[in-house]
Amino acid sequence: MRLFNYIGRGISDICRIWAEEMKNVVRDEGVLIFFVLVPLAYPLLYSWIYNNEMAREVPVVVVDQSNSAETRQFIRLADASPNVSVYAHANSIDEAQRMIARGDAYGIYVLPSDFSQRLNRNEQTAVVVYCDMSLMLAYKAVYQTAVDVSGEMNKEIQISMLGNSTTRQDEIATKPLDFEEVAMFNPTTGYGSFIIPGVLMLIIQQTLVLGIGLSAGTAREKNQFNELVSMSQRNQGYCSIVLGKSMCYFMIYVVLAAYLTLIVPKIFSFTSLPNPSALLGMMLPYLLACIFFGITVSCMVRYRENVILLVVFMSVPLLFVSGVSWPQSNIPKVWECLSWLFPSTFGIRAFVRINTMGAELNDVINEYRALWIQAMFYFFTACGVYRHRIMSARSHDA
Repeated sequence: MRLFNYIGRGISDICRIWAEEMKNVVRDEGVLIFFVLVPLAYPLLYSWIYNNEMAREVPVVVVDQSNSAETRQFIRLADASPNVSVYAHANSIDEAQRMIARGDAYGIYVLPSDFSQRLNRNEQTAVVVYCDMSLMLAYKAVYQTAVDVSGEMNKEIQISMLGNSTTRQDEIATKPLDFEEVAMFNPTTGYGSFIIPGVLMLIIQQTLVLGIGLSAGTAREKNQFNELVSMSQRNQGYCSIVLGKSMCYFMIYVVLAAYLTLIVPKIFSFTSLPNPSALLGMMLPYLLACIFFGITVSCMVRYRENVILLVVFMSVPLLFVSGVSWPQSNIPKVWECLSWLFPSTFGIRAFVRINTMGAELNDVINEYRALWIQAMFYFFTACGVYRHRIMSARSHDA
C-alpha cells in the first residue's frame, strides 16, 4: 500500500509540474519564439537559400588573346553550359583580375594567342583557368565547365582527324573505355540535400536548449523555487521535477520533430528515404537526450541572456564536429572526443544515414546506443543539478 501511495504521489507531482511548466511556456514570449517560431521558420529560411541545390550561371571573365574561330567556339560552349555565364571580355589578365576583386565574377578563362595555330599544327595547346577559391561551389562550376568544354572540343578534333565513316566508329575511337557515373544517395549532387539534414537535427537541439534555458533563467531571476523546495522534501522530488518538465518539452517537440524530419524535406524535394520505424526509434532517444541535456545546461546559467550567447557560440562548431561538413575520420581526436558530449553529434550522423541513405536502425546501432547512454547520463545530471539548486535555495531561505 505504501508503494502505491509513493508511486501515486510521484505521478501527481509529475503531472502538476508538467501543467505548471506548460503554462510558463505559453506565457513566456521568449520561450515560445524558440520553441515554436524558430523551429517552424528557420528550416524554411535555410531550405529556401539552398533550394537551387547547385551553383548555376556563375559569372566568368574571358581573356581571348587569339580571337579565332576555335576560341570563339570554346567561349560559346562555355556560355551555353548551365553552370557558367560569360560576364565580360577583358583585354588583359590584370583587367580580369580587377573584375574578380570587385566581386563581379568568380573565374577567368585565358585563351592564349597561339591557341588556333597550335591546334592547326596538330600540337597541344591549353586553356588557363583562374578560379576564386573563396567559394567552393563557384570554383567547382568554373573548373568543371572548362574541363567539359575542353573534352567536347577534343572529341570533335579527334573525330575530324580519324575520318571514320560511321558514328559508332567515332564513339569507339573517342571513348574506347566508357563509364557511367551514378551519384548515390544525392542524385542531384545538390548542396541542400547534403547539408540541410544535419542542420535540421541541430536546430532541434539548439532550440530546445535555448527555450529551456530561457525558462530556467526566468525562474531563477524571479526566485520561483517555493514549489520545488517543498517537493524536494520527498525522495521522488528531484526526479519528479525533471520528468514533469521533460514531459512538457517532449510533447511540444514530438510535433516539431515530425515537421522537421518529414515535412520540410518533402516541401523542398530534398533527398528523403527514411524508414518510419528506424526514424521513430532514433528520434525517441535523441529528443530525450536533448531535453535532459538542455535541463542540465539551464541549471548552470544564471541569466536568460547567457544561454543565448552560449548556444550561438556553439552552433557552428557543433555542425563541424558532427562529421557532416568535414569527414569524421579527419577530425582531430580531441575534438572527436569532445563532440561525444553533445546529442547532436550522434543524432546528425544517425539521421543523415536514415534519411538520405535509407538505413535501418541496425545500421546506426552505435549512434542509437550512444543516444540512449546520453539520455540516461543527462537525466541523472539534470536531477543532480536540480538537487543542488534546490538545496542552495533552501539554505538561502533558512
